[in-house]
Amino acid sequence: MHRGFDTLALSIQANIGPKLFEYLEAQKAIAEEEQKDVLISYGSAEFLLKPYGGKGYRFLLDGGPEGASWSIKKPNARDKWGIRLSFGSFFLSLHGLGAAKAHCERVLDYFGVRYGPEDVSISRADFCVDVLANDLTLDPNNLIAHSAARRRDNITYEDVAVHGKSGWVSSVTSGSVSNRQVIIYNKRSEVIAHGKRHWWDIWNHTLRRGVGNTNAPYTLHNGHVPGPLSPDKEQAAQNQIWRVEFRAGKDLLKDRWGIRTWEQFFNQFGDLCRSSGELVRYAEPDPNDGNRARWPNHPLWDVVCAEMNDDLIEMRSGADPNPMKEVQREEHIASLLKQVTGTCITMAALEGWEHEELPVAFTSFAERMTEAVNDNPERAAKQLQDAKDRYVFVRRPEGPPT
Repeated sequence: MHRGFDTLALSIQANIGPKLFEYLEAQKAIAEEEQKDVLISYGSAEFLLKPYGGKGYRFLLDGGPEGASWSIKKPNARDKWGIRLSFGSFFLSLHGLGAAKAHCERVLDYFGVRYGPEDVSISRADFCVDVLANDLTLDPNNLIAHSAARRRDNITYEDVAVHGKSGWVSSVTSGSVSNRQVIIYNKRSEVIAHGKRHWWDIWNHTLRRGVGNTNAPYTLHNGHVPGPLSPDKEQAAQNQIWRVEFRAGKDLLKDRWGIRTWEQFFNQFGDLCRSSGELVRYAEPDPNDGNRARWPNHPLWDVVCAEMNDDLIEMRSGADPNPMKEVQREEHIASLLKQVTGTCITMAALEGWEHEELPVAFTSFAERMTEAVNDNPERAAKQLQDAKDRYVFVRRPEGPPT
């Protein structure tokens, strides 16, 4: 259903110049005074600047879902690694690794930062494969790893007809994030729990375009053509997406594989993933063989490893990001409307309104809010602009609501 990079983090051996530093200092002072993120623009790039720093970085900049998160240190000649950035799943799933590299270079050019190929240090990379596997029951005992690898199992429980005590394994993890980590987990459950609705668009885009970028419909091994995937509970049995994620941390990338620069990453990361798929396996139990190391791969693992044996560099879903941003915007609006309605009902209760009088109460509150805006238009205008800045990456760029 999907394959590609999910997380990418890297550092740049360079410091920002005095002009950018002075600009960020001035804007951060505003953010600190107002205790909120402020929208800034430098070159042709926009960011939300945090009112605080962290982990040795003075400035934290959020480039939105279709950008990167940037951490920037105060320039210091004795600390040359002054910039760190990371890309999340939204950007990488839609645009791919090549676009991430281009975005990094473009923004650093806006910043006026000069650096060479050897000044890049990639510190984390996660690669994932999503598989539609409705009949999979995850068993931690079937994950076979080197004895030195630490395995962590996560058990979740769902209510069922009989006392609600039937447990099922939602994920199993081997290794540590700073080194090599492999995790198998129920992506459907995770997407629903964390409201990551853009994944439904990505998976359904795969279904529409067919396998291998052909016009043929996506067909399961049994010849069944699945319908659109959705978070609908009634469709849960037919919508089980399992993710296998290969995570490479700094220790694995640099110390064991000698991967640091972009060139090294492009040349060797595919081999690193294939190695991970061999050192850690999800197996099919053989009741006639007590040696787990000899158990064959589970079909899920064969599918995942086959997908990793392709070119990993330019993988992207090809889905249109605009409908996904519209969904994010609608979700924000729905959440805020729910909060506003709840607040108004609480006010009505405090003022003694009855249930049948709620429409009249809401009209009264609206009149009072309109009066407050008219009494202090400058404050209202600033609040409106602050909200536009805060949601700049998901709101409509211009024009009234339609």
